[in-house]
Amino acid sequence: MRNTTSLWRWLGLVFVLSFGALGYLGWQIYLSAPPIPTSVVTTSGQVLFTGEQVQHGQQVWLSSGGQQQGSVWDHGAYVAPDWSADWLHREAEALQVLRGKAYASDPASLTAAEKGAVAAALKEEMRRNTYDPQTGQVTVSDLRAQAIRSVAAHYTALFGDAPSLAKLREQYAMRDGTVPAAADREDLAAFIFWSSWSAVTDRPGEAGLSYTSNWPHEPLVGNTMTTSAAMWSMASIILLLAGIAAMLWLHGAGKHEEEAAPPKADPLLNVAATPSMKATRKYFFAVAGLLLLQIGMGAITAHYAVEGNSFFGLPISELLPYVVSRTVHTQVGVFWIATAWLATGLYIAPLLGGKEPKFQKLGVDFLFWALIAIVVGSTFTGWLGTLQHRGVDFSFWLGNQGLEFTSMGRIWQVLLFVGLILWAVLLGRALWPALKTPSESRGLIAMVFLSATCIGGFYATSLTWGQHTHYSMVEYWRWWLVHLWVEGFFEVFATAVIALLFTKLGLIRASSANRAIVAETIVFLFGGILGTLHHLYWTGTPTSVIAVGAVFSALEVVPLTLIGLEALQNWKRSQGVAWLAAYKWPVLCFVAVGFWNTVGAGLLGFAINPPASLYYVQGLNMTAAHGHGALFGVYGMLGIGLMLFCLRGLYARHLHADGLLKPAYWGLNIGLALMVFGSLLPAGIYQAAASIDKGLWYARSAEVVHSAFMESMVWLRVPGDVAFAAGALCLAVYVLRLLGPGKRRLAVPVGAAATAAR
Repeated sequence: MRNTTSLWRWLGLVFVLSFGALGYLGWQIYLSAPPIPTSVVTTSGQVLFTGEQVQHGQQVWLSSGGQQQGSVWDHGAYVAPDWSADWLHREAEALQVLRGKAYASDPASLTAAEKGAVAAALKEEMRRNTYDPQTGQVTVSDLRAQAIRSVAAHYTALFGDAPSLAKLREQYAMRDGTVPAAADREDLAAFIFWSSWSAVTDRPGEAGLSYTSNWPHEPLVGNTMTTSAAMWSMASIILLLAGIAAMLWLHGAGKHEEEAAPPKADPLLNVAATPSMKATRKYFFAVAGLLLLQIGMGAITAHYAVEGNSFFGLPISELLPYVVSRTVHTQVGVFWIATAWLATGLYIAPLLGGKEPKFQKLGVDFLFWALIAIVVGSTFTGWLGTLQHRGVDFSFWLGNQGLEFTSMGRIWQVLLFVGLILWAVLLGRALWPALKTPSESRGLIAMVFLSATCIGGFYATSLTWGQHTHYSMVEYWRWWLVHLWVEGFFEVFATAVIALLFTKLGLIRASSANRAIVAETIVFLFGGILGTLHHLYWTGTPTSVIAVGAVFSALEVVPLTLIGLEALQNWKRSQGVAWLAAYKWPVLCFVAVGFWNTVGAGLLGFAINPPASLYYVQGLNMTAAHGHGALFGVYGMLGIGLMLFCLRGLYARHLHADGLLKPAYWGLNIGLALMVFGSLLPAGIYQAAASIDKGLWYARSAEVVHSAFMESMVWLRVPGDVAFAAGALCLAVYVLRLLGPGKRRLAVPVGAAATAAR
C-alpha cells in the first residue's frame, strides 16, 4: 500500500510539472509567434496586403477546406500542396527571374558569376526581416512586389474557376470555384503569403533562422535544416536507446510476483446485465456502422489521389468533394473509436460498482441519442457548408472549421463537451460505491474515473481558439486536443479498463495491476505530455520547442517497447484454460494493440518524430503510414477488443457467430499491414527522397504526387483495402447477427441465459 501511495504522489508531481512546462512553453509560443503586420507595403508606398486581409484570409482558407485540402506549415492533407511551401518556391523563382533580367534580357545566358550574384541577392532579400514593430509594417522592394503579385494572381485563379488551371485543380482534387468571391480569394492569397513570409524571414536578432526554424526545405532561399534540429535529433536517439535499456533492465531486474491462478470457471458467466448495461448495446451497433462509413470515405479519399474529381469515372465530386470525404473519414474515425470506449466505460461501471444507480439507464439512452445527433448534425452541416460556400461564420460555428481531426463547428464541439461531462458523471455515480469501499481494485477503479474526468474536462481545449486566433496558437491548442485527449487520457483510461477486466477474469492480481497501471501512467505521461511539442516544431514556435519536443517524444516511445511483451504475457495467461476460449478474440485484439503500439506508434512514429527527420518528411505519406498504424492499429483495435468483450457479456454465448471473428480479425490486421507497408510507407520514402533533393514544394507537387510511381502506390493499396474492408464487413455482420433470432431472450439476465445455454 505504501509503495502504491508513493507512486500516486509521483504521478501527481509528473502531471503538475509537465503541464506547467507545457503551459509555459505555450506562453513563449504566444510571445514569439510570427507577427501579423498591419500592412505589407512596397518601397514606393503601394499597399499589397493589410493585416485584416491576412486574418480574414486565414478564415477563408479554413472555411474552404483548410487542412482537409492541402496544408499550411505542413499540417493537413497530402494531395494538394503545402501552400506555404508552394508559395515560397513560386515567389523565389519569380523573383530570381526578375533579378536575372537586371543582368540580361535572357536569364539563361547569365554567367556563373552572375547566377551566383542573383542567388545571393535573392536569399538576402527574401530572408531580411523588414517588419517594423513601431508601425507594424512589412516593407518589400518594388521588384519583389512584382513577384508577389504574380504568385497572388496564380492563387486567385487557382481557387477560382480559371479554365487555364482546370487540370491543376483536378490534380489537387479541388473543385472549380473553391472560393467563389474574388475579394475572399485576394484575402486568401494574403494569408498564404504571410505563412510563406514567416517561413523564410529571419527572426529578429537570429540571422539564418526563420520564424519556422527554416522549414520548409527550400535551397533557393537558404532554408536548410538548423544545427539545433540536427543536435537534438541525435540527443533524442541516444535518449531513446538509453530509455529502452533502462526500462528493460528495470523490468528484468524487478521482483516478479507469482502469476494469478486462473479460476476454474468464468467469473463473469453468471453476472446479470443491469438495464443501463444492456442500454449500451446500441452504442456498439453504431460503432459497426460508423466503421463501415469511415472505410467507404477512406476508399473515395484515396482514389482522389488518382482521379481528382471522380471515382472510377463517376463525377461524384459535385456531391462528395475531396474536402468532405476526407473530413468524414478522419472525423468519423475518432467518433467510432471514442464511442466504443465510452460504451465500455458505461458497461463496466455498474459491474465494478455493484449497484445500478437510479435513472442510470435513462442517462445512457439520452447520451447515445445526443451523440448520434452530434455525429449526424456536424457531418450534415459540414457537407452543406462546403457545397454551398456558406462563408466563414457558418463554417466556424456550424460547418467545417477546416482543422484536421477537430473539424466540426464550434456549436457541435460545445455539445460534445457537454456530452462528455455527462458521460463522466454517469461513470462516476456508477463507480462511486466501489470508490468509497476499500479494496485491492480501488486504485484501478480510481484511475478509470480520473482518466474519464480528464477525457471530459480536457475536451474543453477544443474551445480555446476563436475565429481570429493566431494560427500558431490554433495549432498549439489543437494538438492539446488531438495528442493529449486521444493519445493521452483515452489511452490511460483504456489501459486501466483492460487491467480491470483481466483482474475480474482472475488472470492478474489486483495488487499487481494497481502498481503496474500507476507506474505505466507515470512513464507514459512523463513523455507524452511534453511529447505533444513534436507536432509544433515548424509552426512559428521558438527553438526551445524543438529541444523539449525532441527529448520527450523520444521518451514517449519508451513504454511502448513493453506493451508488446505485456500483450504476449496476457495471451499466454489465457492459454490452457478452457473457459477463456470465449474471450479468445477480445484478447487477440489486445495482442494486436501491443503489436501496433510497438510498430505503428513506436517504430513508425519515431521514424518521423526527430526534428532532422520531420524537417523533411512532415506532411508526406510517411506521416500517413504512422497515422494509420497508430490510429487504427492501436486505438481502433483497442476499441474493437473492448466492444467484443462487452458484447460477450451482453448476449448469451450461443448467440455469438464466432466463426465470423477469425476473418474479421485477420482481414483487418493483414489489410492494415498491406496498406501501411505495401503502399503508404514506400510512397512516403519516395517523397522523402524528393524533399531532401529539391525541397518540400517538389515532394508535394503534382509532378511527384501524380508520377507513375506514386499513382502505382495508390493502386497497390487495393489488395490491403479489400482485405481490410472484408474484415470490417465480417465484424459488422457479427454484430448485426446479435439482433437476430435470440433478441427476445435478452429480457432474461445475461448470466442466467448463458448458464441455461450450457
